[in-house]
Amino acid sequence: MTTILGLSGSLRRASYNAGLLRAAREVAPEGVEIVIGDIRGVPLYDGDAEAAGGTPPAVAKLNSQLAAADGLLLVSPEYNNGIPGVFKNVIDWMSRGEGARGFVGKPVAVTGASPGNFGTAHAQSHWLPVLRTLKTRSWHEGRLMVSGAGKLFDQDGNLTDDATRTRLAEFVAGFAAAL
Repeated sequence: MTTILGLSGSLRRASYNAGLLRAAREVAPEGVEIVIGDIRGVPLYDGDAEAAGGTPPAVAKLNSQLAAADGLLLVSPEYNNGIPGVFKNVIDWMSRGEGARGFVGKPVAVTGASPGNFGTAHAQSHWLPVLRTLKTRSWHEGRLMVSGAGKLFDQDGNLTDDATRTRLAEFVAGFAAAL
């Protein structure tokens, strides 16, 4: 069984990106499991808090999930043409101390959904220097940017568009085949 840790960079209840990640889990090919990590309990990074209390439990769990995974799927919103602060904060926490080893050589794919016309093109590009710094193995053979998300997801953030679901299935299958 191939395991992919999937992280959505949005905290919104009906997030398009959380919905895209759930749909990715649904369309994953046979023999591939997407484990959805939870970023909600990750506090803002504070070096003093880290020195006083070590790694927060939510971060330790994500690091454990990353260590057990064959690959990492980042499903990233785009805020102000870049990476959402809450999502970058999660990766910053995860890459502290021993957690940094979990990223080295790890295959990573990035996708995302946005109500705008350009999907998450800028955010996906902004992830590249971060992933390079963490020494991941970024997967570039496929690219999926979901634009016009307001028309493709229902009010609960579930993907309802069959064409996007097909593109997502191809993206996930391509990434899984590269692991």
